[in-house]
Amino acid sequence: MRFILLALGLFLGFSEMGWAQPFASAAEPVSAASAAPVPPELKPHGSVYFSWGYNRDWYTRSDIRFKNLTTDNYDFTFVNAHASDKPDFKDFWRFNSWTIPQYDMTLGYLFHDRHDLGLEISWNHLKYVVDDNQLIHVRGQIRGHQIDKDTLVTPDFVHLQHTNGNNYLMVNLVKRKVLWSRPHLQLSAIGKVGAGPMISYTISTVLGNHQEGPFHYHGLVVGTSLGLKADIFRYVFLQTDLQGAFADYTNTYLGDDRQGRATHVFGSLQAIWAFGFNVPL
Repeated sequence: MRFILLALGLFLGFSEMGWAQPFASAAEPVSAASAAPVPPELKPHGSVYFSWGYNRDWYTRSDIRFKNLTTDNYDFTFVNAHASDKPDFKDFWRFNSWTIPQYDMTLGYLFHDRHDLGLEISWNHLKYVVDDNQLIHVRGQIRGHQIDKDTLVTPDFVHLQHTNGNNYLMVNLVKRKVLWSRPHLQLSAIGKVGAGPMISYTISTVLGNHQEGPFHYHGLVVGTSLGLKADIFRYVFLQTDLQGAFADYTNTYLGDDRQGRATHVFGSLQAIWAFGFNVPL
């Protein structure tokens, strides 16, 4: 009897082990597939950043058309006119004059995802001055008289400057590539491409008729830039960029009655030095 009970116990024990093994094998893949979700604090988060800086600018030559057939009678073009920037860095050291020099301001967001992309809004305050007393070929008509010759352009004839300024308001797509990283210092390459309106302020004199401002829509600008960014202790950064842009002025007021228009297209190259702050989210 003992032998029968012992044999029955061994049989049941081995049977239990045989049934348990298949269930254990089937359960393992389910356990692997249902991995625990990544805690929110370990997921990558974005950061908001703000920067402020200053720039120097260089411009391509351009053909500038001046036209008013409503309250005056002229329609002429400067062919291949040259223009320069106006940095005004002498005012940089005055605490209440930070916006007098050519400055740059950006507000953006980096996603910190695997693509390392971001979006930003930038305000580039450049200055554009058509050089006075330069010899320019002038073509068209001025108050009924045809002109098609090289002319010394003095301020009494025509003066044009976007100095308050040649302003680019752009929305940019940002791409970051980390080049070198240490616990408290990170060096990255930054690329941008963007476009937006020009909200500019122009000072002009055409045939003795003077006009200043106001700030308004003048045209469109598209641009791209490449630069280096050094993040220090995550919260502070220094950045330098070289930006190329294409500006199309279509709505610049001329004359005290604002009935005239100046139109021109030019390219600009902008060297920017900036500092800023990161706010990790």
